Amino acid sequence: MSSDKKVRRRVITPTTDASNADPLLRQPQLHLYEDEQANCCERVFVSREKIKWYWAPAFIGFWLLIYSAISIPASNHLPRPLSIKDEAKYPERFIAERAELNLQRLVALGPRVVGSRENEMGSIQVITSTMQKVRAELGAVHEIEMDVQVASGSYIHWSAVNMYQSIQNYVVKISPKGSNSSTYLLVNSHFDTVPAGPGAGDDGSMVAVMMETLRVLAKSKYALKHPVVFLFNGAEENPLQASHAFITQHKWAKNCKALINLDSAGNGGREILFQSGPNHPWLMKSYRRAIKHPYASTIAEEMFQHNFIPSDTDFRIFRDHGAVPGLDMAYQYNGYVYHTRYDRAEIFPRGSFQNTGDNLLALIREISSAPELEDTSKHAEGHTVYYDVMGWFLVFYTETEGIILNVVVSIGAIVVCGLAIKLMATNSGIKLQKILKRTLHTFILLILGVVAGATLPIIIAVFMDITHMPLSWFTHNWLMLGLYFCPFFFGVAIVPALYFHYTATDRFPIGQRVQLLMHCHCLFLALLTLVLTICSIRSAFVLMLTCMFYTVGLVFNLATNLHTRNVVWIIPHIVCYVPPFLFFAYFSHSFLVTFIPMFGRFGDKVNPDLILAVFSVAVGMLTGGFIVPMLHMFRKSKTIICALLGVTLVCIIIAVTPLGFPYRPETSVQRFAVLHAKRTFHDANNNVRRSETGYFIMPQDRRTYSVKNKVINMTLARSVKEECLKETLCGFPLYNMRWHNTRERGLWIPASEPVLGTLPAVKVVSKKQLTPNKIRFEMELSGPDHMGIFVQPLNGARVVGWSFHQAPLRLNYQPPYYIYFSYGVNGDPLKFWLELEKPSGDWNTPTLELGLHGHWIHHKELHTEDFKKFLSSFPSYVDATPWPASYDTWLY
Repeated sequence: MSSDKKVRRRVITPTTDASNADPLLRQPQLHLYEDEQANCCERVFVSREKIKWYWAPAFIGFWLLIYSAISIPASNHLPRPLSIKDEAKYPERFIAERAELNLQRLVALGPRVVGSRENEMGSIQVITSTMQKVRAELGAVHEIEMDVQVASGSYIHWSAVNMYQSIQNYVVKISPKGSNSSTYLLVNSHFDTVPAGPGAGDDGSMVAVMMETLRVLAKSKYALKHPVVFLFNGAEENPLQASHAFITQHKWAKNCKALINLDSAGNGGREILFQSGPNHPWLMKSYRRAIKHPYASTIAEEMFQHNFIPSDTDFRIFRDHGAVPGLDMAYQYNGYVYHTRYDRAEIFPRGSFQNTGDNLLALIREISSAPELEDTSKHAEGHTVYYDVMGWFLVFYTETEGIILNVVVSIGAIVVCGLAIKLMATNSGIKLQKILKRTLHTFILLILGVVAGATLPIIIAVFMDITHMPLSWFTHNWLMLGLYFCPFFFGVAIVPALYFHYTATDRFPIGQRVQLLMHCHCLFLALLTLVLTICSIRSAFVLMLTCMFYTVGLVFNLATNLHTRNVVWIIPHIVCYVPPFLFFAYFSHSFLVTFIPMFGRFGDKVNPDLILAVFSVAVGMLTGGFIVPMLHMFRKSKTIICALLGVTLVCIIIAVTPLGFPYRPETSVQRFAVLHAKRTFHDANNNVRRSETGYFIMPQDRRTYSVKNKVINMTLARSVKEECLKETLCGFPLYNMRWHNTRERGLWIPASEPVLGTLPAVKVVSKKQLTPNKIRFEMELSGPDHMGIFVQPLNGARVVGWSFHQAPLRLNYQPPYYIYFSYGVNGDPLKFWLELEKPSGDWNTPTLELGLHGHWIHHKELHTEDFKKFLSSFPSYVDATPWPASYDTWLY
C-alpha cells in the first residue's frame, strides 16, 4: 500500500451543545442533560424520561375522584322541594308537597288497569275532585273547561290491530278569559297502570305534576297567550289507546298544535327530554329559553327511535296520527321498580316533583306564547342536535349547523395533528418520510389495540353467559367496571406497550411515541366523526367534542413548545381533557343508570352482558381514549396495565359469590309474567280434540334458571317450542305483540284448572255465500275486558275483507292476523265481519281458524289456592305478575 496515500479521518469533539452533537447521539445526550438540569419538582415525579411508577394510582384515582365527586352528583342533583308553607312566599311557583299529596291519593286506589273499577271510576273521581278544587280557586285571568271523553276505535301497533271500546280520557282546557284562540298546547300523561303495579312512577307522578301545574296556572295573575289542554289519558298501557282516541276523535284535538308528553320508565330522578320535534327546532329554542333544570340528549332520542329501548310512548301516536310536534320527557331513575308492585309513592323523591314542576310550568308558559305555535307547519325546518352540560345549561343547534361543526372540527384536528407530526420530524432530526411511516405503523397499532380491547369484553360476556353468570352487575353496578371496562382498557394499552417494549432501543423518545399514539387516536376519531356525519347520525357530536378538546390541548403544547419535552406536555393535555371527561362521565353514568335496570326486562333471548360489553367499549373509547395512552409514560407501565386485568379477574371471582347474584328483594327484582291458563282446541266438528291446564310463564330476563330449584314444580317446566310447531302462534294466550315476538321462550308447567270468568266467545250471527268462491261471516265477540283474536285462513282460503282496520289486508300482512281488544266502561259484544275467498270453491273443508284468548288481569278473586301457593313459592327477589287466562280455538 502506498505510504503517500491520503487517509481522511473524522474526529468527533465532545460538546455539551446538543444542537452540535452527532444526530445518532443527540437524543441520549439531550436526555442526560435534561436529567442533570431537572428541578426539584421534576425529580419527585420523573425518572429517566418517565413518571415514577408509584404515581400511577394517584393518576387513575384522580379521574375516578372527579367522576365520583362531580359527574355523579351532577347526574343526581335535584332542586330543593317547596312545601305548602312556602306557597305564600312563592304564589307563582310549583309546590312539590301538593304534587306528592296528589300522587298519594291516586296510588291509594291500587293498580288501575283498563276496565277495572279503580281505573274507570276511582281515577276519574280523584282527578274530578282535584279539578273541582282548582276551579274553586280559579283566578281572575283564566277560565277552565272539563270533559270526560269515552271513545272507541282502532289502529295498527307493532303489526297488530289494536282495538279499544269505551276507554276514557279526562280532558281539561285552561284558557285566557274571553279568549277565542284556536291554537292550543297539549300536555299529556296517563293514569292507568300495568296489572300488578300501583304505578307511582309510571305514570301517577306525572299526573300529579300536571294537577299541581294546573292549580298554579289557574291561580296565577299572569294570563296565558293561548289555551292549554291537559289530557289525563286512561289507556296508555294497553298500549297507547287513549292518546289515539283523543287525537283522532276529541273536539279539541284539531286545535292542538304542539305537545308536551310526560311519561316514566322509573321512579323519580330528573325527567330527560329524549324526543323533540320532529323537524321543529323552534321547540328546542323554547326549551332552552324556558327550562330551569335542563336534562336532554340527542343520543337518547336516536337510541329510542332506533328501538334500543324496549318501550313506547304516546308521543308516537300524536306524531303519527295527529302530526303534532312536541317534546317527550320521562323519568328514568330507579327503573328497577318500573312495572312492578314496588313502584310506590313513598319511594318517589319529592325533589323530582319540584324538578319536573319547575320545568313544566316554565315550558307551558313559554311554548303557549311562542309565535311559532300559531302555524307550526311554517317552522318545520329539520332535526336538531341538543344536549345538556352537567345539568347546568343546554347546548342546541340545528342538524345543518352540527354537520358544519363536525366537519370543521374534524378537519381542523387532522390539520393540527398533521402539523404536530411534521414538527416531530423537524425536532428529532428524523426524516419526515420515516416519521410518516412510523405514524402509519402507530395508526395500525392503535386499530389493533382497539380491536383487542373490544374483543376481550365480548369474550368475557360470552363466558359469563355460558357459565350461567349473566347480570352479575345488575345490583352492584360497580362490577361492570372490572368485568368490561378494565379488559377494554387493558387491550387498548397492552398492544402499544408490547410494541414499545420490543422497540426499546429506538432513539425516538417515549414521550414522543406516546404523543404520536394520541395523535393517531385523534385522527381515528376525526375520521369516524366524518363517517357518522355522512351517515346523518347526530350523536357524532360526542366524537367531535373529543377531537376539539384534544386539539385545543395540542395547539397549546405546540404554541409553547412543550411538545418537545418528554413529560411536561402531559399537563396541558390533562387540563384540557378534564372538561370533556366530566361531560362524558356525566352522561355515561346517566345512561348506565337508565339502561342497567332495563336489562331485567329485555327477555331471555338477548345476552345482556354482550350488550353491556359493547356499550362499555363505546363509553371506554370516549372517557378513556386519551387517558389510557398516558399509562405508557409511567415506569413499570406493563405491570400497571396488567393490573387492570387483575381487577377483571377479581370481579369475575366476585361474580361467582353471593355478592354477584343479580337480584335483591324489592330494590332490584327478577320479573316473571305467570298465567294460570286453560287451553282448549277444537276439531273440524268443533269437538274438543285437546284440553290442558297449567301455568304459562314468560321470562323477562336471561336468568330464568335462577328459580328452577325454588319454585313448585319448576323442574317440570318445558319449553313451548314444540307447541309452536303444532299450533297457531304456539296455542297460548299471548297477551300482546311483545309476547308474540318472544313466544318461543315461554315455559309451560301442568297444573290444576284455573277459575275463570265469562270465557271469550264468538257468536256467528250470519254466514252468507256471496259468490261461489267468497263467503262472509258476521260475528259477535264477548268476554273479559282484555281479549285477543287470531285469524288463520285454512285450506287455501284468504281473508279479502273485514270490519277491522284495513292496513293488514291493504299491506298484505302474512297470516295469522292478530287483533287485540279491550274495553273500559262498556262491555257490549264486539260486532265484526270477515270475508274469505277460496279459489277452489270447496266449502266442505274448514275455511277459518279463530283463536280466542282472554285475560282476567285485575281479578285477584279468581286466583285459586293452588295458584296462590305456586306464586308464594317464588323467591322473595322475584316480582311475579299473575292472572288467569284462557285460549280456545274454533274452526269454521
